[in-house]
Amino acid sequence: MSSQRPASRYGDPGWRRLALAPALIAAVVLFVGIALIGQEPFVFVSWGVAVLALIVIVFAIQARHWWWVPVFAAVAVFWNPVVPFGFDGPLWLGAQYVAIAAFIAAGVLIKVPVPAEGSRR
Repeated sequence: MSSQRPASRYGDPGWRRLALAPALIAAVVLFVGIALIGQEPFVFVSWGVAVLALIVIVFAIQARHWWWVPVFAAVAVFWNPVVPFGFDGPLWLGAQYVAIAAFIAAGVLIKVPVPAEGSRR
């Protein structure tokens, strides 16, 4: 018997993008949050973004993509709802778009290899 996995008809299923779902959800929350900047409901956007940034950090560490950790640690700090910084204006709007781009890039680029059948991580 061969120890290799059979080839999938869709290509080699050798990678999983575990951070893709939380990153895309965070991008949507940030995009919707643009309309709420400076308003009371923006605290819910802050909670969502901070929590999803921490989740992406966990997946980045699992994938050994250490360079994403400081990026999303900064996102978690700046969007934290516990001690808000009270940013507003065009700089904060620009930060929203930068964070959206960072989440999408991380979701696509953070990937872990699929473990071989019968092996445990």
